[in-house]
Amino acid sequence: MAYVIGDACISCGACAADCPVEAIAEGDGKYEIDAEKCIECGACAGTCPVGAPTQA
Repeated sequence: MAYVIGDACISCGACAADCPVEAIAEGDGKYEIDAEKCIECGACAGTCPVGAPTQA
């Protein structure tokens, strides 16, 4: 399952900077993960200071 970013997102951009496949982009009020690009590596979850990315 691809990762998704929950409502806890504070739009800091840490997850996007660490995504090896550039699957994360700033969305409307929070960052969003493109499920088609996500390789389920978990880099975003390990970087996020508030734990917003989780597996769907």
